[in-house]
Amino acid sequence: MFSFGRALCADPTFATTREWLVTNGIGGYAAGTIAGTLTRSYHGLLIAALEPPLGRFLTLTALDAYVTYLGQHFDLTTHRRAGEPARACPWLERWRLNGTTPVWEYALADALLEQQVWMIPGANTTCIRYTVQHASAPLTLRLDALVSARDHHRVARVGETPLQIEPIANGLRIWPISSGRSLRLLSDRGTFSQSGGWQTDLFLAVEAERGQPALDNPRRIGRLITTLAPGESLFVVATIEPSTTLDSETAWQLRADYESALLRRIDWTDDPQIRQLVLAADQFIVDRPLAGGGRGRTIIAGYPWFTDWGRDAMISLPGLTIPTHRPEVAADVLRTFARFVDRGMLPNRFPDEGEAPEYNTADATLWLFEAVRAHHAAVTDDDLLAELFPTLDEIIDWHVRGTRYGIGLDRGDGLLRAGTPATQLTWMDVRVEGWVVTPRAGKPVEINALWYNALQSMVAFAQRLGRSPERYQTMAAAARAGFNRFWYAAGQYLCDVIDTPDGVDTTLRPNQIIAVSLPHSPLDHGRQKAVIRACAQALLTGVGLRSLAPHHPDYQPRYLGSLLQRDAAYHQGTVWAWLLGPYASAVYRLTGDRLATRRLLIPLLDHLYDGCIGTMSEIFDGDPPHLPRGCFAQAWSVAEVLRVLYEIR
Repeated sequence: MFSFGRALCADPTFATTREWLVTNGIGGYAAGTIAGTLTRSYHGLLIAALEPPLGRFLTLTALDAYVTYLGQHFDLTTHRRAGEPARACPWLERWRLNGTTPVWEYALADALLEQQVWMIPGANTTCIRYTVQHASAPLTLRLDALVSARDHHRVARVGETPLQIEPIANGLRIWPISSGRSLRLLSDRGTFSQSGGWQTDLFLAVEAERGQPALDNPRRIGRLITTLAPGESLFVVATIEPSTTLDSETAWQLRADYESALLRRIDWTDDPQIRQLVLAADQFIVDRPLAGGGRGRTIIAGYPWFTDWGRDAMISLPGLTIPTHRPEVAADVLRTFARFVDRGMLPNRFPDEGEAPEYNTADATLWLFEAVRAHHAAVTDDDLLAELFPTLDEIIDWHVRGTRYGIGLDRGDGLLRAGTPATQLTWMDVRVEGWVVTPRAGKPVEINALWYNALQSMVAFAQRLGRSPERYQTMAAAARAGFNRFWYAAGQYLCDVIDTPDGVDTTLRPNQIIAVSLPHSPLDHGRQKAVIRACAQALLTGVGLRSLAPHHPDYQPRYLGSLLQRDAAYHQGTVWAWLLGPYASAVYRLTGDRLATRRLLIPLLDHLYDGCIGTMSEIFDGDPPHLPRGCFAQAWSVAEVLRVLYEIR
């Protein structure tokens, strides 16, 4: 389904801006562009998770391919240096996605050479296979291996990391990558011979656009030359694992069987776009080893740079696991995060460097209640509910008496307050060099919608488990009454924050849609309709909701430039794809119109052919044409579309 022919593959603008992603389920990944041009520091054939799911290091950057056939020479590389224009490979006739595996087809005179890239599930191992699909004579294939040993957030300088290289059976061993680990580069025919030098000053166009260091310098470490007859293949493996298979069919079957098993669970649709979303959803679900042993699971918020964030995990969990019929994954993730609850708070994120979790979010913990509610509604897992209930009850207690960063209950109106002028505790959390870009200290609207939803969920949980719900009912009634304070009559929508250090913030933002989309809404029918109307008229785009209305003086139409410029735009007009999920749910709740609700999602489904093929981006520019920005694959973008599609099925 996801296939592009020569006209697009030969267009540098298209082929260098469409990306691909493969993952291994433990935090490692491989990524690049259709053209083969490296445009990010995060592009490469093996970015290994050295401390799964974190500690991600770029190891094998690229395999430069050259072909000699019938006396002709074909250079399949598309590297770009500073000052050079983008270019595509003139021999690339077709690119397609087979499940999550990218496939390139190169037309070389009358020969067709196919290249595939995939990863072994559960291993820091990337497989690259070249197959001569047809030819009238043998062809000679030369591969030059480019290797790095750097954090995926950085670029490399010439000579910065001295690498040792030694021949081993079937290939080369390269070390040290990090902490004594080594990369093995293996092949099933021919032998990599050692080579030297550097591929200098590779220009990473997207990093330049983002104001980041944009010249990378991988090292040339080996060359393989082999001759392939029609129908023959060359199989190359890059791995940091102690052992791996060099049987390409066995390696391919591991990937194919894994994805087939995921798709066999889907009995509610034959739509190829939705089934592709199911595979995309799996890319964010990863193992997280637990202290003292045991296997936990978590959710990578987005590729290529995010780790596992509590907020993103809880928002994403229903969409990643309920439509895909993976209740065991949901239970594992909920149990894993429950282990880290501290003083009534869920971690905001697990840093990539492996430090202690950060507890600086007011909403992640409240989204936990909705994740538990949605999971139980889908599979009626009373055992898990009973197991988690004491933790949920403890969270309520901490919020009543107060926890970190001023998060606590105001007994006067039954609402939650959160934050200080110097802290950012909601999902609009940018703070740079002391500048709080989107101040929301006080009582944010979605925090209190989530608080009311959590209390009503606890009423249902208590009743299900045969416990008294009275305490939660009393607090929920107070929160519902207090929520009326958010109503901004002059604008006919909800204030974004009340009781701020400066009073009431009536800025029109999308956070209010959460008060309509959650199963338990504190609003009456009329106000729900008014909120939807306000969001539709000022914030709605085809690919999500704007984070700020365009008429506001702080509105930023583009997410571009330096880190400071991008941070200034991140929640100040930038469109967020995940917000289309709550908006669509709100519309469906009030209208019951399946066709109209699905129509809202069509532009995001079309986006599967754009950006990173087969998945969904994090954000888009506020102004048309709403170009994709940020992470090229984002968990809650995929999850929320899946969740709504399943809801209206």
